[in-house]
Amino acid sequence: MSVTDKIKSAKGPLFTFELLPPLKGHSIERVYSTIDRLIEFQPAYINFTTHRNEITFKERPDGLLEKRVTRLRPGTIALAAAVRYKYNITVVPHILCGGFTKEETENVLIEMNFLGIDDVLALRGDPQRGSRTFIPDKDGHTHTFELVKQIVDMNNGKYLEDSLIDTTPTNFCIGVAGYPEKHFEAPNRQTDMENLKAKVESGAGYIVTQMFFNNRKFFRFRDECRETGINVPLIAGLKPISALNDINLLPQTFHIDVPNDLVTAIKKCSTDKEAREVGIEWATMQSQELIKEGVPGIHYYTLGRSDNIARIVKAAF
Repeated sequence: MSVTDKIKSAKGPLFTFELLPPLKGHSIERVYSTIDRLIEFQPAYINFTTHRNEITFKERPDGLLEKRVTRLRPGTIALAAAVRYKYNITVVPHILCGGFTKEETENVLIEMNFLGIDDVLALRGDPQRGSRTFIPDKDGHTHTFELVKQIVDMNNGKYLEDSLIDTTPTNFCIGVAGYPEKHFEAPNRQTDMENLKAKVESGAGYIVTQMFFNNRKFFRFRDECRETGINVPLIAGLKPISALNDINLLPQTFHIDVPNDLVTAIKKCSTDKEAREVGIEWATMQSQELIKEGVPGIHYYTLGRSDNIARIVKAAF
């Protein structure tokens, strides 16, 4: 059952979460351990992030720097397939514009289709590390709506090579990202909303939001979506504070605001453990209010940690 089918048939809000593939050279067992702690709460699906190649520089014996291209977290599709068949659960790999050509994207989608994975979250991806602007790969997509269109084309049996005949259509359910506080590259909220509408009109079936800590901003975003004619389901994305420095790092990394009440509460903490407890309490409060207001689902960004998510879900759902 696809994500949109699950939303339509659900009797209450869906609980879902996101995981990162292990770092290169590490075991899948940590992923399984995280899932094992959350599976009792019957997650509707699990997302798996995709990571583009990164450029690093290593000093050579002669003192010059050698450029290296590597992917620190490979294996997204294989990991998603392993989890799907181990736990009999819907999995949603991320597919990026950044770092991939259209042909590479098509090949990944073909692999997913062969594996029976029919759900995907289509994202543009961040700029290459060290760059202030997003630069697509040669023959890659610049915007997410273009990526969505390519996936929809495959659903209609249209592949990049025009000479193919008797092609088999795929059946991908496509999700995209939304930004309650505006994407940091958009010049204003109206432009950001128009960009989101273009993704939906291209074929996206639902939206998962970036993390936010003020529910009023989500409700404003929901209202703006409806006023703009965006009527697909909106899944609320939450990330609990888990360390003292999160109130500094998260705004810098994700271009979001942290409410003053939460900042004040974290500043009163003397250890990461205390800050983590505040984060659990705040995210629980957010979750309970969102559920009361009728959100179709809440998606938790775990960063591989699950004990705090388990406590939040147990208290809220």
